[in-house]
Amino acid sequence: MTEPRWFSQPYPPEGASAAEGIRNQLGRPELDLLTILVRESAQNSWDARQTDSSEPVDYRIDLRTVGPAHIGAWRELVLNGAPVTAHLPLRDSLKHGTAWMMAISDRGTKGLGGPTRADNAIGDDRDFVSFVRNIGEPRNTVLGGGTYGFGKGIFYLLSKCGTILVHTRCRTGDGTYESRLIGCALWKSYVADEPAGERRYTGRHWWGDASGEVIEPLVGAEAESMARRLGLRPFGPQETGTTIVVIDPLLEDLQPAQAADYLAETAAWHLWPKMIATGSGQPAMRFTVSCDGRDYPVPDPRQTRPLDMFVAAYEAMIGPDGTDVECGRPRRFLGRMGLVTRIMLPLEPTRASRMLGIEDLIHHVCLMRPAELVVTYHPGPKPPSVNQGYAGVFRGDPGMDDVYAKAEPPTHDAWNPQSLEYPESTFVRTTFRRIHEAVDGLLTLGGTARAGAAKVALGAASSLFSGLVGGAWGIGGATDYGRPGSTATTSSRTSEIDEREAPEPTDNDHVPTGTGSAATLPAADHRSGGDSDIGTVGSADTPTYGTESTARRRPRVQYVGEPYYDDLAETTVLVQEFRLPVPGRQRVRADLAVTLPGSGGREIDPPLGAQMPELLGWQDADGRLHVGPSCEMDGSDVVWRAVVRPAPDTMTEIDIKVAAVTTQ
Repeated sequence: MTEPRWFSQPYPPEGASAAEGIRNQLGRPELDLLTILVRESAQNSWDARQTDSSEPVDYRIDLRTVGPAHIGAWRELVLNGAPVTAHLPLRDSLKHGTAWMMAISDRGTKGLGGPTRADNAIGDDRDFVSFVRNIGEPRNTVLGGGTYGFGKGIFYLLSKCGTILVHTRCRTGDGTYESRLIGCALWKSYVADEPAGERRYTGRHWWGDASGEVIEPLVGAEAESMARRLGLRPFGPQETGTTIVVIDPLLEDLQPAQAADYLAETAAWHLWPKMIATGSGQPAMRFTVSCDGRDYPVPDPRQTRPLDMFVAAYEAMIGPDGTDVECGRPRRFLGRMGLVTRIMLPLEPTRASRMLGIEDLIHHVCLMRPAELVVTYHPGPKPPSVNQGYAGVFRGDPGMDDVYAKAEPPTHDAWNPQSLEYPESTFVRTTFRRIHEAVDGLLTLGGTARAGAAKVALGAASSLFSGLVGGAWGIGGATDYGRPGSTATTSSRTSEIDEREAPEPTDNDHVPTGTGSAATLPAADHRSGGDSDIGTVGSADTPTYGTESTARRRPRVQYVGEPYYDDLAETTVLVQEFRLPVPGRQRVRADLAVTLPGSGGREIDPPLGAQMPELLGWQDADGRLHVGPSCEMDGSDVVWRAVVRPAPDTMTEIDIKVAAVTTQ
């Protein structure tokens, strides 16, 4: 049985890279370390997929405590020959009764195959030496997500002691399966006092079979036996893949369970293109996050706001609604793009969305290369309404992949045209210009609500703009609650409604009476306040006006507050609250209409194929939804809600009408 131990790399006569230089190759990214870990490790897993298999790649992140059952084995085996703490703080990380580990694993991938020595890695199959030995090798995967091998540095940066274990299983040249286990550390260069004098070391260390001239991984049965003793996830009989164990991970300011939840949401934001079903009916990758045996579900992008908008934009891009993006001079096809708009509630920003610069409003285009891994969410101009958002997806053409790849920093989270030469810089700049042109075309919508009407523009823009903009962004505008020519502002609406009653009839008002007949009153002036048109009131016992009996007050609608957006069974709806202050049984109905962008005209009959607003129902104080074009209710102080599904890209207007229910 081979006894693994540590080997520290001294500087050779010809020189070598210091550990500090390798650790700094990621630069100073804007993303946090946990986010970079998700992006880089998933990208490595995708590039290592088995191209001859239709099964999804299985990707996992497991946070776990190494407890008393295994901590003794870790100290005995992993600390054998370890450098002193001043040169590598591994001993500090394992000296306590328990220790935290983070295992990032994939299955359904090739594993780290090929030669284990860098001087023997001649052909294309050199995954092991590219990950364990060498730094900065160019990619050898066509249309892969990675470019140069700097991203693997994130595993060392995320470890408080700069140390990882690599457990992999691959196919050898003769078709058999081989397991490999090796430890790697990257900390700081140093000078050590030795019997022969002082000696400089690079700060790179390896743990494994030290019986030869070069440290080698444990292989075969020895690797599997050691992995079991350390409690690592085993491989199935014909399973290949890789597990990387980060010892004593840095979790920012999060507790382990909070970190697991954050990692799950981060995976959804950055890897959602791999989660949606393809033509084969299953996603390209499966994702799992756990902490001490408890799973933390990765959100389904099709069912999660606002990722569902980017999924819709992706489907638009690959379908007939997508648009080609081209550069005119020099002429080059750049890729495809899809854009969608949606009425939506303001978002509740999360830690993961804030890391991407996404707060309460979606106005972004997701950039990706042909590998369909998210590069970044490029922000566009904000729409003038907080209740409208747009999402886009741009995917570069395979013929442009090298250009976009060269425009990326080591963390692959941006396209920087200034880092390229002509004409490649022009192609990237033109990409952003075409995206902005498409978004500008989406935002140039106009329209006006009818002035002087007591109609509530439920598609109204943000209340911040309601007094200034009529129909900007195509979902509404200011509603004038005063009479034509009045200088009253909307702030006077409530007091005006509360204080004003319907006008008393004059002697000229004729109200027919008689058994079984309805008394029809003249329509109220619906240009003012929140009162509706008046329908029929009264019965055979209704007193006539002009008698000594008290005149019956007309039914009316009193709007409560401004219209607002809400969610109803995963549908964004427009809501207008109202009450019927006059006692008695009454029936309400809604007159819905739209104002088309730029037309200023009101439409109540849709053109062929066009959408119109739809009344979903009337919601009472207990939350029950009464479905139907009209609804009977008793006049009182109880607040009801008219619930409407608005028509996209229009101003939706609603006029609530009321009539007394007559008795026969």
